[in-house]
Amino acid sequence: MSTAVEFLWTLVGVCVVALCFAGWLAHWVLSHKEGSKEMQDVARPIQEGANGFFKTQYGTIATLSLVLALIIFLSYGYRPVNPSEANIGSLGIRSICTIAFLLGGFFSGISGLVAMWVAVRSNSRVAAAAKVSYNEAIQVAFRGGAFASTLIVTLCLFGIVLIYAFVYGSFQRLGVSAAQVPLLIVGYGFGASFVALFAQLGGGIYTKAADVGADIVGKVEAGIPEDDPRNPAVVADLVGDNVGDCAGRGADLFESIAAENIGAMILGATLSRTCNLPESEQITFTLFPLFVHALGIFSSSIGTMAVRTKDTNSKKSGGSSESAPLLGGSKSSKEYEDPMAVMKRGFIVAMSLGFVGIWVLCYIALQTSEAPNAWWHFGLCATIGIATSYCFVIITEYYTDYLYYPVRRIAAASSTGSGTNVIAGVSVGMESTALPITVLAIALLLVYWLGTTSGLSNKLAAGIFGTAVATMGMLSTSCFILAMDVFGPISDNAGGIAEMSMQPPEVREITDRLDAVGNTTKALTKGYAVGSAALAAFLLFRAYIDEVNNYLPSSRALTSVDLSQPEVFVGGMIGAMLVFLFSGLAIRAVGNAAQAVVHEVRRQFREKPGIMTYSEKPDYEKCVAIVANAALKQMVVPGLLVVFVPLFVGFLAAWIGRAAGKSLLGVQVSAGILMVGTIAGILMALFLNNSGGAWDNAKKYIETGAYGGKGSESHKASVTGDTVGDPFKDTAGPSLHVLVKLLSTLTLVFGPLFLTSAGIEIISG
Repeated sequence: MSTAVEFLWTLVGVCVVALCFAGWLAHWVLSHKEGSKEMQDVARPIQEGANGFFKTQYGTIATLSLVLALIIFLSYGYRPVNPSEANIGSLGIRSICTIAFLLGGFFSGISGLVAMWVAVRSNSRVAAAAKVSYNEAIQVAFRGGAFASTLIVTLCLFGIVLIYAFVYGSFQRLGVSAAQVPLLIVGYGFGASFVALFAQLGGGIYTKAADVGADIVGKVEAGIPEDDPRNPAVVADLVGDNVGDCAGRGADLFESIAAENIGAMILGATLSRTCNLPESEQITFTLFPLFVHALGIFSSSIGTMAVRTKDTNSKKSGGSSESAPLLGGSKSSKEYEDPMAVMKRGFIVAMSLGFVGIWVLCYIALQTSEAPNAWWHFGLCATIGIATSYCFVIITEYYTDYLYYPVRRIAAASSTGSGTNVIAGVSVGMESTALPITVLAIALLLVYWLGTTSGLSNKLAAGIFGTAVATMGMLSTSCFILAMDVFGPISDNAGGIAEMSMQPPEVREITDRLDAVGNTTKALTKGYAVGSAALAAFLLFRAYIDEVNNYLPSSRALTSVDLSQPEVFVGGMIGAMLVFLFSGLAIRAVGNAAQAVVHEVRRQFREKPGIMTYSEKPDYEKCVAIVANAALKQMVVPGLLVVFVPLFVGFLAAWIGRAAGKSLLGVQVSAGILMVGTIAGILMALFLNNSGGAWDNAKKYIETGAYGGKGSESHKASVTGDTVGDPFKDTAGPSLHVLVKLLSTLTLVFGPLFLTSAGIEIISG
């Protein structure tokens, strides 16, 4: 049995164990009671609404994916085949890429389904567990999220192992080496990104249209609390938490890991091949990213089991304890231990195990006789990646948690009206881009330098691989981070169910506490997602260059992208424009749908005055139908735009280059779109996520009693800011994480075609 096959079987074994652990988590969560009949009556329409939207949404996504798969299969008939791929043939290559695309899309869709499935079944159980104990409620909510995250990361790893093993096993006898396979399966990452974009965008439009509509009429005009059963849009709002924050984010993180794995495998293969390392070492460098994520599943699983309150026996846990934000903070006035402190302990366990494990993996897998010191250089790169992820999380917390100055500044601005609230929020969002970019810049330069000084002969490739290892380090805790993210909407739904089913104050107190922290965890995971997207996008950009050079003689290799060329500069502007146009269309879609919800809620209040006195029941289904139809209609155009505009520009530039004697113009212009689009996308995502999170928590800070508390003019102004921030942080911002990686995976798939369109002579012999 070859070394590659042994490693692949090891990874399959890890996946099987991880699936068993996920199954145990699901059994543990589902073994808890669903709650009283009143709780189940509230939970049932949420589950039905989420399932109905999911089926329709993913039916549309499946149709679009099949059409694009056909385009890939047909267009790959014109893809160049270099000598190392000659034995596979054109039909074999196009079949592999198309199958990889469909497999990536399928598993990405399953990831969204898994996240939503567990969320809609955990919410009522969390509300019921809150009647038993605080610890029980936290564990049900977090382990529900952990089930989804473990299954999603395992599916991603298993999908890559499956397609890699299929290609390697089928074509090894034809001379295909283990290091060549990653270039043949780039379609997997593209399929994952394509499905994730529509899942995140459609879910984001749904959830925020319902949320904005419910807030404007319910909180501001009618003066009723959040999640009040009298609000006709409340069920649509709770459904939206599942299809947006759960299904969308699950697909988002799946494609992050898929794209990063494929890109890192390409870079590891390129480095080991160009340094003429032995075949066994080429295999370990190529498969190293997969083992890092296998390690991440293990460390996150241990961290999950560490999530429990200090006193698990009593109804009220442990007296007063520290409210432990990641930056420190003051004592909590609540009797319950702060949920963030509870999850932080688990995160530290997962991060510590990941830190130790990744050093062991570097020592085992990246040892090479050519460069004896390379392994610890790359170990330092991974350490910097882990530290960078932690920095992104605490920076995000600083700008979005009301314990700190930026959010309190927005709250203070609310005392003079909605206008000053919005001005302060925009200001905070723009300012919040500086620290993350500074951290990212320092990290990139450090890990690149560590790679170049590792002793490997190809310093450029070693430096780029250093950035890939840093990205792996950053994503090594992704399983735990996703569990924290899914914890948010599960807790939010549990709070809504407790409110709508008229539970006692002590139950609502627990669910409110979990909901408040769930809001913070969602903001923190968005910061983490932006950081990982930035590092992943850089390594994917370099993977694109390496892929193109695989088809060119060394004398004509593409070593840099010159923005001083007018055509490349124009490509860069188009890339930046795509980010702004996409964001504008996404936000407009939320606004249009929210207007329809507002009109419907006002109509029901006007025509059914008994709603306010509980003598008439609102028509929840009407609002659910409005936001579902709007989300399905308005997710298609922005999504297709970011796929077909770069393709059109890339092919157009290739044809122009062919006529003008600039044979590489197509790949250079595409690189310009990718480079500038990535930079603009990261900055825009930071601005949208952080400003939206800051507006949200400024409102929550006022609701604690500051500046007049609930019902005051300051509170009304803060609700306005929150409604502006909703599509920022939950629709456009998270969708940009996916867009950035979609641009990268798209160019990886279609890059060779830009060479063909230019009529370039492919290397032969």
